[in-house]
Amino acid sequence: MTALNPSGWRPESPSAATGVPTATASNSATTTGNRALMLEEPLIFEIGDNESTGVDFDVSPSPLAGEGQRSVATQGEGAPQQSAQSPLPNPSPATGRGAIRLANLLRIAPINLPGLSEPQTVRHYTRLSRQNYAIDLGLFPLGSCTMKHNPRLNEKMARLPGFADIHPLQPQETVQGAFQLIDTLAHWLIELTGMHSVAMSPKAGAHGELCGILAIRAALEARGDARSVVLVPESAHGTNPATAAFAGYKVEDIPATAEGRVDLAALTARLGPDVAAVMITNPNTCGLFEPEMKAISDAVHAAGGLVYCDGANFNAIVGRVRPGDLGIDAMHINLHKTFSTPHGGGGPGSGPVVMSEALSPYAPLPYVERAGGGYHMVEEESAHDQGSDSFGRMVAFHGQMGMFTRALSYILSHGADGLRQVAEDSVLNANYLLRSLEDVLDAPFAFSGPCMHEAIFSDKGFAEGFSTIDVAKALIDEGFHPMTMYFPLVVHGAMLVEPTETESKASLDQFIVALRSIAGRARAGDEALKAAPVFAPRRRLDETLAARKPVLTYQNPVPDASDSGKGAMIGGG
Repeated sequence: MTALNPSGWRPESPSAATGVPTATASNSATTTGNRALMLEEPLIFEIGDNESTGVDFDVSPSPLAGEGQRSVATQGEGAPQQSAQSPLPNPSPATGRGAIRLANLLRIAPINLPGLSEPQTVRHYTRLSRQNYAIDLGLFPLGSCTMKHNPRLNEKMARLPGFADIHPLQPQETVQGAFQLIDTLAHWLIELTGMHSVAMSPKAGAHGELCGILAIRAALEARGDARSVVLVPESAHGTNPATAAFAGYKVEDIPATAEGRVDLAALTARLGPDVAAVMITNPNTCGLFEPEMKAISDAVHAAGGLVYCDGANFNAIVGRVRPGDLGIDAMHINLHKTFSTPHGGGGPGSGPVVMSEALSPYAPLPYVERAGGGYHMVEEESAHDQGSDSFGRMVAFHGQMGMFTRALSYILSHGADGLRQVAEDSVLNANYLLRSLEDVLDAPFAFSGPCMHEAIFSDKGFAEGFSTIDVAKALIDEGFHPMTMYFPLVVHGAMLVEPTETESKASLDQFIVALRSIAGRARAGDEALKAAPVFAPRRRLDETLAARKPVLTYQNPVPDASDSGKGAMIGGG
């Protein structure tokens, strides 16, 4: 097939006999490569040319550089003459002549980037966005991610000028409304979790984990009891051991029981004077609640340690369970999960950390305090006067204001009964999926009782040579984003599915029908699955090669010796 651009994609279909992709007449019928409203789009480096300029900057010399007024222009016959600066078409940074406002940012060599006009740029990224999946398109079943609908009311509130247009360096007396919002959100997070205080500044879940672990370390050191080990159950999130190791602790695993929960006997047996903390995810990554959480906390406290809870799955218990009642010392809350702030393309996240009374003095700075009829930010200069033994700062400023606004809007619009229903509906939807699929997909913990917010399946029972990746790629052809794959590690070929509470029964039924069909094909050994996805803008990639040998830079195409009419991409990372 003739490619219009070196990196371009051309739709292909699997051969009925072999499942190997082959070109078809119907797919090669268009000269542009476009398929109706699915528009083929080259890389941005391949649009336009390097000799064009889409946006011009004024390169007039700066009066501060000593160039002064360079010319005099006549403004019509009889009009008085006015001075004007003339742009220098070819200023020479080497000689210093023609100093311009760009100063040392003026390029002295080609950068090999195309100059694109605004329409070209907007169309490029809009076309790429049409090849992405999004929560506004359909069910997004990524397990342990809580990809749920982001209410537009929240967006409207976040765009109010008084919240959207403020700056972190404004005088504090000019942002009293923002401080009040942060303080109000903090109040409700404390109420919902039954904890003593909350640190609002951490920017995401893993950042919140680090905040909690640093507070735990500060508390232990303050009592002269520095310890070296953090225990992490197998059913915890993967960031938990990474955070503990990053903070300088030795990490040791605690095994799970056959039911997918923490082995309390094994944990208790390992406790000792070297154990600083236990990091436990509850509900855990097997989608199960830890019913012995209070006993775990009591055992850890009796041994002199502290308890960190990963609250990423708080959406399954919000309004129903208060972590503070379970003996938790610190827990982060992913506002982009439980309280519906958008995930964004990797951010912005927000991970406030609620803390017990034992840890509160060691919370990070800054924090908002109400006093004298107003609000102020407690910083390093005044922290000691407030009785704080903070371990320091996590961020330069005060946290994610836009996310705070969205989260508070979500909490206030739902109320206590609405938040309780959030948890109930997320559990109901996950159990509906579990029981609707357990006869065609192996569900290793189905016998453990009801799951919480997510259901987990394995690749057990598939025909030889078929695995989780084949099911995931086939889901793309059915119009769904794949579920979380190969996590948690305690389940072979894991498929972790979280429908969230915002999905209707109709959307769940459609997903169930699609997944049942794919599971049946995998069990029967349907070779066509190996070619999936067939209908997506891109075909299946070699993910192992992409991870081990990524091409991270673009280089101009060079002629292919085998065909002078085509281009070949070269690059390196």
